[in-house]
Amino acid sequence: MSTGSRIAMLDIDEAKRRAATRGIPDTMAELSVFRIALHQPGVAAGLSNMLHELLWKGVLDARLRELIIMRIGWSTGSVYEWTQHWRVARLLDVPERDLLAVRDWRTSEHFGDAERAVLAATDDTLQHGTITDETWSACRAAFDDDAVLVELVAAIGNWRMFSALLRSLDVPLEDGVEPWPPSGEAPAAVDGGE
Repeated sequence: MSTGSRIAMLDIDEAKRRAATRGIPDTMAELSVFRIALHQPGVAAGLSNMLHELLWKGVLDARLRELIIMRIGWSTGSVYEWTQHWRVARLLDVPERDLLAVRDWRTSEHFGDAERAVLAATDDTLQHGTITDETWSACRAAFDDDAVLVELVAAIGNWRMFSALLRSLDVPLEDGVEPWPPSGEAPAAVDGGE
C-alpha cells in the first residue's frame, strides 16, 4: 500500500475486488483516486456512476467539458485533476494552446462565446458557489438546450468536488505520471505553498 496519501491506497487486486462488487470497471479501480475511494465502496460507486454519465453519455460538448475540468484543476491547484485531464483532453484532440489558455482565459483571444460562457460559469461557481445571472444569460445564449445547461452545472459541481476530494485526501498521481504537463508550470498556490 502507498503511504503518500492521507489514506493508504488499496493494492490493485483488492481495489478491483471491491470495485467488482459495485460494478466499477477495473480500469477505474486501478486509478489512485479509486484505490483510495474504494475504502468506502458505495461512495466510489457514486463517483464512478457520475463520471460514467458525464464522460461517456453526456450531452455537453467534450471539448467544453475538458476546458471546465482544466480550469478547475488549475484554479484549485489540483495536480491530479490537471494532469489526468491533460491526457484525456489531448486524446480528444483538444489543442494544447486551449488547455494552456484556461489558466488566464479572459485574456485569450481564441475562445468564442461558448468557451467564455462555460469558463465564466466555472469561475463563478468556484468563487461564489453559484453561477451569476449575467453568466447564466451568456450560457443560455450559447446553449439553448436545457439538458446541456443542467449537465454544465453538474459537470462543474462534479469536478469541483473531485478537486476537493483529490486535494483533501492528497491522492498521488499514478506511478510514472509526471505532473503539470507540458511546461511544468503550476499555479502560484501550488508553487509557493498554500
